[in-house]
Amino acid sequence: MAPAEASAARVAADPRTAREVDGGRRLRRADVLVAVATAVVSLALLLGLPPLDAADPDTLGRPLTSPAVGSLPWIVLLLGLLGQSAALLAARRVPRAVLVAGAAVPVVVAGLIPGGSDLFGLTALPVVVAVVLAAVRAPLVRLWPALVAAAVLVTLGTAWHWVVLSGLDRSRPFLLALGEALPQGVTQAIGAVGLPLVVALVVRSRREVRAARDAEVAARTAEASAAVREQDARVDAAVSRERAAMARELHDIAAHHLSGIALMSAVIDRQIDTDPTAAHEGVRQVREQSTAVLEDLRRLVGLLRDDAPAERAVETVAGIVDLVERARYRSDVRLEVLRGAHEVAEGVGPLAQLAAYRTAQEALANAALHAPGAVVTVTLDDRAVDHLELTVENAAPAVSAPSADAPAGPGEPTPEGPGAGGNGLRGMRERADLVGARLQTGTTPDGGWVVTLRLGRETPEVTR
Repeated sequence: MAPAEASAARVAADPRTAREVDGGRRLRRADVLVAVATAVVSLALLLGLPPLDAADPDTLGRPLTSPAVGSLPWIVLLLGLLGQSAALLAARRVPRAVLVAGAAVPVVVAGLIPGGSDLFGLTALPVVVAVVLAAVRAPLVRLWPALVAAAVLVTLGTAWHWVVLSGLDRSRPFLLALGEALPQGVTQAIGAVGLPLVVALVVRSRREVRAARDAEVAARTAEASAAVREQDARVDAAVSRERAAMARELHDIAAHHLSGIALMSAVIDRQIDTDPTAAHEGVRQVREQSTAVLEDLRRLVGLLRDDAPAERAVETVAGIVDLVERARYRSDVRLEVLRGAHEVAEGVGPLAQLAAYRTAQEALANAALHAPGAVVTVTLDDRAVDHLELTVENAAPAVSAPSADAPAGPGEPTPEGPGAGGNGLRGMRERADLVGARLQTGTTPDGGWVVTLRLGRETPEVTR
């Protein structure tokens, strides 16, 4: 691939490079337009001012002194103006050099035009353009030496031309005559350098103010966008937390009730022919469990609906007693409450009590599912001043765990034991972490399983 084609391919592949190239091209076109416009205006004034003065002569002053078109002085003045205009093409790259060079041309022109010409003042036009371009594009702290040099050159060239135009007096020294013409040079320098500089600085300051305002608006827009993104992230995190909470709640309801229903259904299937009375009792228990799970699901759905919020009773530590009573229908569950001098669960917040209730519910469901026939002991130790401890311990399974005919639900611990993993233990840990409690699970020396939850009190100054 040719170098030009490779460069074009790189530009096309990088949008930022393409924008920079397009911007550079526009700036170069602007420089060319400025230089051409300055040359055209200078040439138009050079050709048009003499006929205009002849058509409407000034009756109060002397006639306009101008060289004939095509004469040597006229050609010198034309070349000077064209040279000044051509130098403006480099005003963006070397503004100081262009400014000094443009101001030096009038000095040369003043020395080459014999007899002078009133059209000499046209050489100030390119200087004005160069001052404006330089002041707009370069910092003043770097530009002031070039501005001073340009002002000195304009003053010198104008004074020299004034002396030549007035006629050289051999009786006076040239430097003395040049000194007398300096006021005219200073006036020309103020008009060609000072006034354009002030205008350019005003334009530049307004541009900087506008750029600062745009930058501030862009910063505010970016800040607002960041705030919106942060808010969206917070909403997403809140939604994720709510989804996790709903998943835990649904799992607790399903694990506790449905596992009991499955076990009681298996027992009823074996008793229906051999012990109809016990089978009927089991059916009543299944109905109670089914009604309970439907009620819990109805309450959960009611919490999720905006149009018909359902009343929801928050489970507490005291509800563990009823939980154990219901669990006795499907296994041998024993409850031991060790009370202190204070009320049960005094100083334990409602969210922490709900975590204790759900932990006991999940532990009883796991024991019934994975250790059928084993004795389960629920111990509620409320004697300590600074904490409450809940322990659910089951002995080794008296019979084998459920077979593949009655598999555990999706995400439930596998039949190898309550601690084999799954959403149950994960939910326990998440609830414990949420309320700052400490959860411990593991096997016992006799092959059973124990779950211990320690809850801190919000008001540890409990009276004994």
